[in-house]
Amino acid sequence: MDASPAIVATATAVPPHEATQAEVRERLRALLPLDARRLEAALSFFDHTGVERRRSVYPLGDFGRPRSLGESMVLYRTHAIALGRDVAARALAAAGVRADEIDIVVTVSCTGVIIPSLDVYLADELGFRRDVRRLPLTELGCAGGAAALGRAHDLLRGFPEARALVVAVELPSLSLQRNDVTPANLVATALFGDGAAAAVLTGGAADTRGRRPLRVLEAGAHVFPHSTDALGFDLRDDGFHTVLSKDVPVLLKKEIAALVATLTGRRGLSREALDFFVLHPGGPKILGAVEEALRLTRDDTRESWNVLRDFGNQSSASVMFVLDRRLTERPPPLGARGLLAAFGPGLSVDLLLLEAA
Repeated sequence: MDASPAIVATATAVPPHEATQAEVRERLRALLPLDARRLEAALSFFDHTGVERRRSVYPLGDFGRPRSLGESMVLYRTHAIALGRDVAARALAAAGVRADEIDIVVTVSCTGVIIPSLDVYLADELGFRRDVRRLPLTELGCAGGAAALGRAHDLLRGFPEARALVVAVELPSLSLQRNDVTPANLVATALFGDGAAAAVLTGGAADTRGRRPLRVLEAGAHVFPHSTDALGFDLRDDGFHTVLSKDVPVLLKKEIAALVATLTGRRGLSREALDFFVLHPGGPKILGAVEEALRLTRDDTRESWNVLRDFGNQSSASVMFVLDRRLTERPPPLGARGLLAAFGPGLSVDLLLLEAA
């Protein structure tokens, strides 16, 4: 049997407040400081996102309420801890693993800051051992979920009898900026939603408790040169402001096939050996560019489009939502190999080569 680390359970959680894309659009109609012609042009972004509904930690009536950075971080701490606790408990239950059996906790988020980090709060509330190893990751944006799984894989290769918990929590709704009418901010406002996802992984020598694992054969990453202006946040007194270049899909389309070939080549495989695909639903243009570059059909990326439709782009948590849906709705058959990939600031790409075992 392959001794690679394995994903043995996944879980997702969302906050209680749901709004349709049409409802968010109409709410912003009354808020954006634009004349009638420019307002209609701005709201047209909402018609081309593939998003039908999303969740938020606050009700629709609070969308666009001005907040200082400090106020936003108080909300972030409260809701990130609650969502993180919920989704971590679900993942542990799905894996049949107690919190005190977890050896490594990797937490990831880019939409807020907590010090001490989220894992410390989870240790108290869920009952992790006092000697649990912790790795909080920030500033990785939408690539963070894939990166967190990749770092868990790396750590478990060094500790093959260990178990790891990965938790991604993102609250992009706290970054809504009603007075920022740049195209980048409008696109982000039309795309993003709140959510959390978690996964339990075991080292190659650890007991999988009878669960059918998804082996992580390889983990890879790539940072595009001179791309710091392509994607990210500007941090200001009133919170996060989105940075987004229209060149992101072009850059991904140009390079993604070569990056996948490098990843699969480590195992003597080619792109044609891949049977399933778990792609971050960054938006229609990004998904379309990756589909074209990797010669994928819409059926190959069904779960990515469905997560985008039902939740919006949830930053680092999104690719883990796609993974959870794929494992729940279309479990890969024994021996099937797959690609998990997410794209974030830098511009950066994080990838995993998977195998159903």
